Amino acid sequence: MRVPNAWQTSFVVQERTLIISFAKPRLTISSAVLGGGMRKTRVIINHQVDEEASFKAQDPDRARIHADPQRYLARVITRLTGMRGGIGLMTAVDLRQLVLKRVQSGPLWIEGFFTVGITNAVRVGEPVDDRLSSKHTNALGTINMILITNASLPPSALVGAIGVATESKTAVMLERSIKSWTGRQGATGTGTDSVVFVSGSGPRLRFSGTHTKLGELIGRVVRAGVERGLQRIRR
Repeated sequence: MRVPNAWQTSFVVQERTLIISFAKPRLTISSAVLGGGMRKTRVIINHQVDEEASFKAQDPDRARIHADPQRYLARVITRLTGMRGGIGLMTAVDLRQLVLKRVQSGPLWIEGFFTVGITNAVRVGEPVDDRLSSKHTNALGTINMILITNASLPPSALVGAIGVATESKTAVMLERSIKSWTGRQGATGTGTDSVVFVSGSGPRLRFSGTHTKLGELIGRVVRAGVERGLQRIRR
């Protein structure tokens, strides 16, 4: 895996798990399976699990993933890092397809980790269909984004950053003409996307919208990461 020049975030990939760690707790906002919401954390993982068919195997470990993903991810964090708690995501995307992207402007930077799958892509507002729930797990086909900045952000700016990241992801999906799992044109994401945004201890910024430099960088790094991820699954 090629790490971009001047990469600042400490991470490893082991036992099909991306592990991101920080020397001190960092303020985060996320829609993660484990540790979602706004909290401080020292560790974030994106854990690769098998696709739906594999969950039907008579394997107690896989059964635990399906029955209680939060507890399962908490155990993975403790086993791999020795820490309790943290933020945990799951993906069925092969972590060998992990995408790393970094953008910087002056002293301000953002680093992104992306796993991109679109097998349960949806167009926002489509009717909920039980066939989708029965066909897919909460890991299959997911676009997971972990974004880390050195900017020090208040909670309101963290919320705004999630909005900008989502806009950027959706713009790429629409431009690439990704179809919904129903075959409808104009998928805007997947039904199980997760995003984590991590604040830093560098320049203090009050805002993160699309009229700000931080918003510009968020848009650029997400566009680059999602585009690269789509290229890899379409090869």
